[in-house]
Order: sequence, then C-alpha cells, then structure tokens
Amino acid sequence: MTDRPASWRMPTPKQMDKMATLVGRNVPQKPGLAPDADLPPEYWQALLDDPRADARSAKSGAALRLSQIPQHLLRVGCRRCARIVEIQKIDAARLYGPDAIWKDVGQRLLDNTCAQRTGRHEEDGCWPDYDVT
Repeated sequence: MTDRPASWRMPTPKQMDKMATLVGRNVPQKPGLAPDADLPPEYWQALLDDPRADARSAKSGAALRLSQIPQHLLRVGCRRCARIVEIQKIDAARLYGPDAIWKDVGQRLLDNTCAQRTGRHEEDGCWPDYDVT
C-alpha cells in the first residue's frame, strides 16, 4: 500500500450508505426557473422598491434644476462615443433658463453635437453620463 493520508481512503460501505441517504435531502422542493423563463413579478417589485434603484441619478445631481447645482462648471459625457461637453452654469441658465433640469440640458447639449447618426431613431444620439469627473 502507498503512503497516503487517512483522508484519501475509500469510504466504507456503511459510510457510502449514509452519504447516499443524505443526498436526497438536499434537493430543493421547488424546481428553479428555466434559463429562458420570465422572472416572477415579486422579483421586479423588490428591485423597484430598493432605495438604491434611483441612487445613480440622485447622487449625480442629474435630477436637479440648474439653479440648485453648486458647481460653476457643468460637464456631461457620452458613454457611447466618449465625448465630453462642458458648459458654465451661468451660460446654461441663460440658454435654457434657471429652472431647467440638468438631465434635460445635458441631453440637449450632447444631441446638438452628436456624431453618431445612423438614421434609426432607436440608435441615434449619445448616451449621457452625468458622473464625469
């Protein structure tokens, strides 16, 4: 026989019977979803109820009005073409009004200079990223 540790030995027939009885107990009672099955409505509702669902737009200030933003230089980037557009807050307020929402202003700034035109409405335009540093 070789010099193997005791943990490498074959289990005894009694140990194998015991393992076989335990295998059936770990099977879930309810089968899981098929890979192409729709997720249950409870799952989607839990995602929508999660307070982190709106964290990105709230954190970035995209939902703020221009008059509520403390920075003097506003910057929006495009996740599609990596272009960055900057505008001073005073100029943005002069062009779009102090009550304009930064998300809408940023989208308009990107759309006015967009180079990604395919002719299809679904694919045209830039994808704004308000967290550009």
